[in-house]
Amino acid sequence: MLFRSFTAFISLSLFCVYSALCASPPENDAAVPAVLSSVLEVGALAAADDCQRSCFPALNFTMPTEVPSSLDGWWCSMDCEHAFLGFSYEVTACQSLSQLNADFADMRKNFNARYVRLYGACDQSGFYDDVIEAAWQNTLGVHALIWFGFTGGNEWETRRDDLFNTLHNNTKAPFVTRGVQFGSEPLYDDVLSHESLTEQVVLAKILLSDVLIPVTVSELAYGYQERGALDVLDQLDFINAHMLPFFSTEATTGSAAWPLVQQDMDWFIQNGNGKKMYFDENGWPSSTSSSVQANSPNAVASVSSEEEYFQMLDSQCETLKEGPCGGIGWFAHIYSDQQEAGYGIYNTQGTLKFPFQPRTSC
Repeated sequence: MLFRSFTAFISLSLFCVYSALCASPPENDAAVPAVLSSVLEVGALAAADDCQRSCFPALNFTMPTEVPSSLDGWWCSMDCEHAFLGFSYEVTACQSLSQLNADFADMRKNFNARYVRLYGACDQSGFYDDVIEAAWQNTLGVHALIWFGFTGGNEWETRRDDLFNTLHNNTKAPFVTRGVQFGSEPLYDDVLSHESLTEQVVLAKILLSDVLIPVTVSELAYGYQERGALDVLDQLDFINAHMLPFFSTEATTGSAAWPLVQQDMDWFIQNGNGKKMYFDENGWPSSTSSSVQANSPNAVASVSSEEEYFQMLDSQCETLKEGPCGGIGWFAHIYSDQQEAGYGIYNTQGTLKFPFQPRTSC
């Protein structure tokens, strides 16, 4: 049953959640008692001084042989996370456990990934259990996703309930699930009103407070702006921001995209109440398709422009590190062209399109 009492453990649960994150909770957050504010700030500041320790999913962390009895000290503080984090990974193919293991191992061993951000949906029973197992085996944190899709309907509600049940019943789930996203781009796609999405975020935070899993929305700055949705942004535990500057009317090349990235980044910083931010759906295409079309006549989709976009982000590491809560981390969208044509680091034949070794800190 999804609706479970949380009042008995709300103080302990929320202290642990916000200590592992970094920002103090939003001023109007209905799920966080105001009396906890100063305690949470102290916990967050203490975590910021702890970036050198071995913690999950740091690159120097060794997984235990057994699931720990507590999350105390498990997660690295978000204050310690910036630069390249990992990949978006599309799951509509319902990859087998062996395929998940192979891909996650490649991310970790060959690219120093710390996280994988799920994209799309697999409605196969037990699939997220396989994601959890592959993440555990390969020391990767997961940004899980409640996928709305593009055609309307209520399938997302079943996906939400199934995911939450797994998060409560799989003992490894809280140890690899860094957060739950509503997405992708539910505001831009207008699948829910901003009032309804706010209600869903608040409810999810309550329902997941006992397993200490924070909640966010995977969205464009334009989605919040277009829908007047600061109420949604106010309730997020951290911000997963889409950075897809190829679609700007001012786009040219990946190497020249920094002003476009900075424009949306600055908007999130100005409106995000000091919360941690990640660029989660973040990339530049090497080719166009029926669903990937430029809005600028000067936008160049090419392998070299895709490579230059990520080189540009890597070159801005020190600037991104100045962002809220220890800096802004970013994902590469997406792992393979087999998952979304043009955006992959790998092409459809499984070959790297260009050398890819971005920094994980600076």
